[in-house]
Amino acid sequence: MDLLTPEFLTALLAAGIVSGVPLLFASLGETFAEQAGILNVGLEGIMLTGAFVAFMVALATGDHWFGLLGGAVAGMAVSLIMVVFCVRLGLDQIVVGIAIVLCAEGATSVLHDIWYSATYPRLPVVPDFRVPFLSELPILGGSLFSQPLIVYVGVAIVAVSAWAIRRTRWGLELRAAGERPDSLDAAGVSVVRTRTIAQLLCGALAGVGGAYLALVGAGTFVPFVTNGMGFIAIVIAMLARGRPWWSVLGGLLFGISLSMATALQLIGVQIPVDVVQMLPFISVIVVLVVFVRDSRLPSALGMPYLRGSR
Repeated sequence: MDLLTPEFLTALLAAGIVSGVPLLFASLGETFAEQAGILNVGLEGIMLTGAFVAFMVALATGDHWFGLLGGAVAGMAVSLIMVVFCVRLGLDQIVVGIAIVLCAEGATSVLHDIWYSATYPRLPVVPDFRVPFLSELPILGGSLFSQPLIVYVGVAIVAVSAWAIRRTRWGLELRAAGERPDSLDAAGVSVVRTRTIAQLLCGALAGVGGAYLALVGAGTFVPFVTNGMGFIAIVIAMLARGRPWWSVLGGLLFGISLSMATALQLIGVQIPVDVVQMLPFISVIVVLVVFVRDSRLPSALGMPYLRGSR
């Protein structure tokens, strides 16, 4: 069967967007953290917590917008752990991040088993917002321009973030916290405050990414639903080098890799599931090999900073 039929391309792109939007939010959040000098290895745990809380809130209220808000708040709450132990106490960011992932995986799995394992409730389908005229275009109309409203809100957030990072005083302070925190401190700007705000933004966006995955992508919550997306988002953020629009492209490309199995099954192509599940991680390795030399990370990334130190 021809893989370039409009039906296949539409299905592939639409499924890629569903899988790529969580990566978009998470990698954008990681971009804020990395620009401020924080390597948030706990992104997977933050997404997983956001997904669970969003599912719980949406199930209780019947409103997916409340669920997304709950995911954002949960992500910020988990990010406070990074703020306290890494930003304020100067502990190792990688160790704390791994602890967050392990705790989130264990806690969400246990709570899901206690509350939902007997019934496995599902949420209603989130309605699509069809952009007038554009939604009628072949291939692109049924994929890019017929998505839940949160997708377009996410693109707007990316545009605002790109402007804020490159065109505002706060963006300059954010980048200085990751490049030369001592100079930022000498200029009278609190490195701790700047990094705290960046980390909380990271948590909120990653929480929304996890919420989208549970509410829109899966329609339910199952343990380990993120399936490594948080780590892929870290790679996307590193390769984006502080450019939010590259997070959109990276999220879409990796989302297509993640959704390849669904698209192939829709057209009747049968290949081993294990091979398909390896595609996104193979893509990560290939992208790293090709572009790793061009990626430039902030010089103070992952390094704790205590005021007055040099």
